[in-house]
Amino acid sequence: MNILEEMDGRGLVADCTDRVELAKRTASPITLYCGFDPTAESLHVGNLVPLLGLRRFQLLGHHPIALAGGATGSIGDPSGKTAERQLLTKDVLDHNIASVKLQLAKLLDFDTKLNPARLLDNMSWTAGVSFLDFLREIGKHFSVNQMVAKESVRARMEDREVGISYTEFSYMLLQAFDYYVLSRDHNCELQIGGSDQWGNITAGIELTRKKLGRTVYGLTLPLITNTDGSKFGKTAAGAIWLDPKRTSVYRFYQFWINTDDRDVIRYLKFFTFFSREDIMALEAKHTANPGAREAHKALAKSVTDLIHGENATQEAMRASEILFGGKLDGISESTFNEIVGEVPTKEIEKSRLDGLGTPLVELLVHAGLCSSKGQARKDIEGGGINVNNVREANVARAVTANDLLFGKHVLLRKGKKNYTVIKAV
Repeated sequence: MNILEEMDGRGLVADCTDRVELAKRTASPITLYCGFDPTAESLHVGNLVPLLGLRRFQLLGHHPIALAGGATGSIGDPSGKTAERQLLTKDVLDHNIASVKLQLAKLLDFDTKLNPARLLDNMSWTAGVSFLDFLREIGKHFSVNQMVAKESVRARMEDREVGISYTEFSYMLLQAFDYYVLSRDHNCELQIGGSDQWGNITAGIELTRKKLGRTVYGLTLPLITNTDGSKFGKTAAGAIWLDPKRTSVYRFYQFWINTDDRDVIRYLKFFTFFSREDIMALEAKHTANPGAREAHKALAKSVTDLIHGENATQEAMRASEILFGGKLDGISESTFNEIVGEVPTKEIEKSRLDGLGTPLVELLVHAGLCSSKGQARKDIEGGGINVNNVREANVARAVTANDLLFGKHVLLRKGKKNYTVIKAV
């Protein structure tokens, strides 16, 4: 299958330069690139569509380059931004690139002998270019009229309070310079990116044509938005990062499980490598019985497997089951720690659990699950209280050291979803 047919079938083509010619060129392997500015030490789910796009090209035999913006990242892309980015130091950018490289290794194959992915840094060819040389060799090929006409620049210029600095105004030239250098030195013929990059991509195409006399191409992928209008990849807790230190595997898995029913099939096309036939089968199941959430589970497992590995996914799935009342039998400490990070935690002196322990009614009040001992008794008698996910009906029950999981935790639950972890210290 031609890569453009594959991308089209998934709804992943927003804009494309010279579609007919690009289809001919991609009938055999070509080199392509996608850039990312290392503005944080982790990628987030919003970066996945173009990077997975590189992977889709690689799987069909093409040669992908992931371009880290050590130079452009020190400036900041005005595309899609209403205010200027904070300028980062070289040390911070270098640290971010090193961190992100580990994540890229999960998305791209850098070890295959046939068409290994490459990670390049545009600082390597930008740092040695003087300002005067850049103006003479690159700047002369762009008119201010042309640059101002770009949507990302025009939108900022129309905002009189914020405006746009000369620094960010120059970003387009730097990205165009990247495409020119990659074409010249690595025979790169295609740049892909989000649809907000169209102006920057076409600027690079024009510069390459003028300086090298070569025809190169651009392909943009749609920027993902949720059906309800909310921003993709954002939750009440903030961005969903690929680094488990910033977004736990459990929370990452839950992000995909909680996908809106109206978006789940679209996201299966965007974020997984399931075949069209597999996705159609999941769509049929979803239409027939949306409550079973088979499409959601397939989406969450596939993406979490890709980013965090199958073992971490299994732990996240187990933690999810437990927070819906599943048994704790055989749970690992690492899985339980995922739960601890997601529900309220209250500390108690370990000595209070020694011997006869502490009455459950007192512990429920201490945990904030019940407003008083009287209310705790009523909740226990009504069957609404669980200790380590086992229903407790005895109002005289005490919690002792024998109830501690891994020697330090007790999981209390009121009703179906109100949890507190008691931590013995």
